[in-house]
Amino acid sequence: MTTKKRVAILISGRGSNMAALIEAAKAPDYPAEIVGVLSNKADAAGLDFARQNGIPTASVSHRDYASREAFDAEIERALTAWAADLVCLAGFMRIFSKDFAERWTGRMLNIHPSLLPKFKGLHPQQQALDARESESGCTVHWVTADLDAGPAILQRRVPVMPGDTAETLAARILVEEHRAYPEALAKLARGEVSYTG
Repeated sequence: MTTKKRVAILISGRGSNMAALIEAAKAPDYPAEIVGVLSNKADAAGLDFARQNGIPTASVSHRDYASREAFDAEIERALTAWAADLVCLAGFMRIFSKDFAERWTGRMLNIHPSLLPKFKGLHPQQQALDARESESGCTVHWVTADLDAGPAILQRRVPVMPGDTAETLAARILVEEHRAYPEALAKLARGEVSYTG
């Protein structure tokens, strides 16, 4: 039996993708284990879910630090304490310092609710509607120093339906996110994908 990869998850809210990863990791043959969940908000609902599943948690408010680098250093301390091999961002609403992002490049994933490189940043579902796209979806991608710019690992496509709102489209995309993220993490943990720049 090969050793499972140790994965930390960073969240800012309810953490529905975090929950999907935690549930997937309960399978005996899943190649990764969730060893910690950190939020930049102490009241993030996802922290409760993690605790209920016996996973260590931490909260570190970015407001307590004078710089992005100082905040990232505190995150690094938590990741080191958990001996994390990999990091998954699941609705973590902070941008990393260049040094932190570069240190974890190739070991840090994010999921974004659009078919990157289209519609980076906030409100991608509304961006897709405004652009009159016929389809949208989600992308699991490598995290790099540039926002939502890392290479894609996998994507799932979702049709844009007549009468869709940002909310209805987001809900359909979220179903695919919950499938795509555990699949992408498993691929990374098994060594089936690697960052090539």
